[in-house]
Amino acid sequence: MAEPPCPGYAHAPHTADELVVARGRSIGEAFEQAAIGVYEVITDTTRVEPRERVEVSIEGFDLENLLYRWIEELLVATDTQGLVFSKFYVKRIEERLLDPETGERTYLLEGEALGEKFDPNRHEHRTIVKAMTYAQMEIRRESDCWRVQFVVDI
Repeated sequence: MAEPPCPGYAHAPHTADELVVARGRSIGEAFEQAAIGVYEVITDTTRVEPRERVEVSIEGFDLENLLYRWIEELLVATDTQGLVFSKFYVKRIEERLLDPETGERTYLLEGEALGEKFDPNRHEHRTIVKAMTYAQMEIRRESDCWRVQFVVDI
């Protein structure tokens, strides 16, 4: 698999699941590209109109947990409201020190996703993404880009 551009995303062959690799000039942009990568598994995002907004405000105990919870929160909106998304905005990712003595930290993410209800007459039905996983998850800084990868259960 060729590396995706920065920013960008790509899919890689994976036994029975889908490996998503995303890159961005900031960690927030990499998370946005990761979300696009997930929703491209589900449908053609270029055909999804940004008619409805879902606000996301989550907390994670590290960046991996934050990425997991970001994608999970979006998939919950798909499962419970029938929404598919095409635009993703991470407004901020903030690291907070909880305990100076132990070094315990937390990470906050505020963002939003824009999309609409899935319409089988307008939206291509690709593959159902059942869940986000920690499988093969990596988050790392590469010179001028952040790179994230993970597997979604399909």
